[in-house]
Amino acid sequence: MKSDLDAFMQSNSIDAILIMGPAQHNPAMVYLTGGGHITRADLVLKRGESAILFHEMMERDEAARTGLVTRPYSRYPWNELWQQAGGDQVQALALRYQRMFTDLGLTEGRLALYGTVEAGMVYAVLSAVEKLMPGLHFIGFARDPLLAEAMMTKDDSEIARIRRMGQITTSVVGRVADFLSSQPVRGDALLRPDGEYLTIGDVKKYINLWLAEGGAENPEGTIFAQGYDAGVPHSTGTDTAPLRLGQTIVFDIFPCEAQGGYFYDFTRTWCLGYAPDEAVQLYETVKSVYHQVVSELKLGEKFSKYQVRTCELFEADGHPTIQTNPDTESGYVHSLGHGLGLKVHEKPFSGAGSGETERLIPGTVFTIEPGLYYPNQNLGVRLEDTYLTHPDGTFEVLADFPLDLVIPVKP
Repeated sequence: MKSDLDAFMQSNSIDAILIMGPAQHNPAMVYLTGGGHITRADLVLKRGESAILFHEMMERDEAARTGLVTRPYSRYPWNELWQQAGGDQVQALALRYQRMFTDLGLTEGRLALYGTVEAGMVYAVLSAVEKLMPGLHFIGFARDPLLAEAMMTKDDSEIARIRRMGQITTSVVGRVADFLSSQPVRGDALLRPDGEYLTIGDVKKYINLWLAEGGAENPEGTIFAQGYDAGVPHSTGTDTAPLRLGQTIVFDIFPCEAQGGYFYDFTRTWCLGYAPDEAVQLYETVKSVYHQVVSELKLGEKFSKYQVRTCELFEADGHPTIQTNPDTESGYVHSLGHGLGLKVHEKPFSGAGSGETERLIPGTVFTIEPGLYYPNQNLGVRLEDTYLTHPDGTFEVLADFPLDLVIPVKP
């Protein structure tokens, strides 16, 4: 949680955090500001002190709504910086950072970098800052031990926001199921009211509309993939393809709050009208493994333990997995789940490379999503729900929804 940040900074010898970029669709900035319509800002958090938000004058009211101490860039007149830099934009920006950091008493030490920004410009500017202030060193992480570690556990307000996103998400999924059930059929495919085939792209347009009506966004798209595409886990589906009866459809939806807030993540597998025997068999196997793994979850365990267990269960049923063949493109080909919050994928991770701290501790919000994939048989099945770890060792699905395979259609 945010209250742990000072300790994480201390243990990693970090003197301050610098977050750059907007306060929308920028997880690190949203985490410490709460979001808002701020298009460009710099947030500096010194260890043991309160955060300072530097911002454009035009966005002073939005900046003030964050509740942080704010300072407009106009404190550092651009004309003066431009003249001092001889008309060099990179140098002028570096001079502004030099003045900002000096005003904060931050003239030496290690600064951890975060933010959704243009990498080339940032590299150029901060390289220039290091020449102006040789006592400062900018630090990046391949495996973030600060913000990602703090964000791994959620407080009550964060959980409430994710829970609400779960309600919006499952409501939209229910509308999709009802919509598909109500469409006419010609041959082996669904029709639109105009008599043309209903396509995957049509369904995605409705999904985006209904999410927007619920106050959510869909910045990373939706997986709505059938047949062969359902057998490739992250195939989003072919937008021009008609909705066919009897083919497995992997419906993976991961929207977020408007302006890039908290996400939800949810998957169901459907067949329209009927399910062939091979689809039913694969579905029942995935559902059985899902329930078995959930029944074995324990407070404090490493999440990666359940990835190993999932592989064991699938292999016992005769399916290849990445545990014994990391290059397999059929069977079980991904990890069991991941943390969820201001990013769709965050700590704790369940894959083989997950760290020692990535455990199911109170406040962790994570997905369970086993699946089996056989693209050459036009088959793919995945089931996913998002769970919360409670202090008493129980695990709660944040948004219930039926695990039905077949979506009935009009006769």
